This record gives sequence, structure tokens and C-alpha cells, in this order.
Amino acid sequence: MPGIKDETFGGTYPFTPRFFDAGSFMMHYIDEGEGEPVILLHGDPTWGYLWRKFIPVLSQQHRVIVPDHMGMGKSDTPAEPYPYLLRHHVANLEALVTALGLTDITLAVHDWGGPVGLGFAVRRPELIKRLVLTNTWAFARWPGAPFPKLIEMIRSPRGESFVLEKNGYVSRALLGTVNYPEKITPEVMTAYLAPFPTPESRRALLCWSRDITVNEGDPSWNDMAAIEKNLPLFEGAPVLIVWGMLDPVLPPSVLEMWKGIYPRAQAREIADASHFLQEDAPGAVIGAIKEFLEDT
Repeated sequence: MPGIKDETFGGTYPFTPRFFDAGSFMMHYIDEGEGEPVILLHGDPTWGYLWRKFIPVLSQQHRVIVPDHMGMGKSDTPAEPYPYLLRHHVANLEALVTALGLTDITLAVHDWGGPVGLGFAVRRPELIKRLVLTNTWAFARWPGAPFPKLIEMIRSPRGESFVLEKNGYVSRALLGTVNYPEKITPEVMTAYLAPFPTPESRRALLCWSRDITVNEGDPSWNDMAAIEKNLPLFEGAPVLIVWGMLDPVLPPSVLEMWKGIYPRAQAREIADASHFLQEDAPGAVIGAIKEFLEDT
């Protein structure tokens, strides 16, 4: 996206932009540091900016890769394939990882980054060394709380106008699922909104909410079911789960589901963090990941 390609947002995102030709679009990613790779995957409706405070710390000892999914952040928003589905995002990530020749990967995921990242991981388990799960899911049947009214509305016929024309989604989603909304300063909100200046640029925002699987027959149901079935592939791998306990969308009951799948996992519960724990408690999350990388 030419308008923000070199934008640092007041120095809060000072990383060199890099681009990978994913076929139908140019995929933006950050690539900082050296050593074993750590991939940080954002979800919806954020972009790599979510991990801005993590990159300088983790890249001191590791090679940190932070992609922007198709239609998000500094990546392009192609007209095709549309609507964007889980399998498209998984294929994009696999293509990037293959092009970069990454192995021994620590995969850290949040929100929709979970299904995308784990969708790649179960296809290429030999490339994965560790998993870090933060307020995410990867289950065919929605495991969380009842959909917030905001997501329900986006999934309704009214959603197209609300997301594409009114641009009402990003700010309401962020402010509605943090415990410390004052941390989403005007500067931070400007950065989160920057990739979405026009209706055409907001296509991905509409797709994510509508691609959440609820019932058999949903477009991504079979893909999500296959991911869920193969999650035990990583039972023997080091797994860290960091959870914002005030999350109204993916509440602590989902954390317990993950513990059931990975009983040997380390778990860090952050009592005063909500869904966007990277904004509520960045220091605690960074500390947990850094310690995990050092100890495993």
C-alpha cells in the first residue's frame, strides 16, 4: 500500500518494510535480528503493528518475522481471491516461510493468527520448534463466548455498509476489547486505521468476521476441522499459552481447552488483560515469551 509503505507512525514502527510477491498481491513483512526465527502473527482487525513493542526485544537474540496478512497492514488488498478465506491466508504464510527458508520456527499467534499459523504448522510440522498461543482458537465449532453484537452485525447484511462504507469496525473492536483503553492513544489508533482509508481497502476486515466457522457447511469449516484434528501433532513440542483473562470474546474457558490439548504447556494468566493483551500488558507478555525462548 504505497501511502503507508515507509510510514513509521511517529517512530513507533521504525522497522524496514520488506515485500514478498505472493502471486496475487505483495505481502509485507518485518524481518529483524538474527538467530532462530520467531514468527509473530496478528489477527483481526490488527496488523503487524500489534507486535511493535515485541520486535526490538525479541530480535536481540532471534530473527523476528512479522507478516501482514493479505489485505491488512502494509500488504496489498487484491480484488482476487475474494472473499478471502482461511485457506488463502494459510497458503500465503506457507509461501512466505518457504521463500525465506525458515526452520526451527517459534510460532507466536493471536486471534485469527491462530487458525492461520496453526493451519500452516499442521501442514509443515517439521518446521515448527515451539508454539506461543495468545488469546486465540483453532477449532471448527466456535469455542468462545456468544458472538459480540459487533461481530454478529458484521456477519449480517448490514455488515457490508458498516465495515466498507462507514469504517466502523477497527476502532470499536480495539476499544471494546482492551482493559486499558487509554493505552490506545490517538497516535496508536491512527496507526491501526492507516491501512484502511477507502472501502476497497477494507475488504479483509469484512472477510475475517464472516469466515469464523460455526456450523458444518461454512466455507472454512473443513479447513478448520482439519487443523483442529491435527493440533496433537505438537503435544511433544514446547508450548507457551499467555492469556488475557478479561477477554469477553475468547474467555478463560478457551484457555482450558488449550490446556486439555497441550497438558504439558506452560501457561501464563494475565489477570488485568483483555483480548488485545499485547496492548494491555505488553511487558508481561514479552517477558513470558522471552523467558520461554531462553528455557526451551
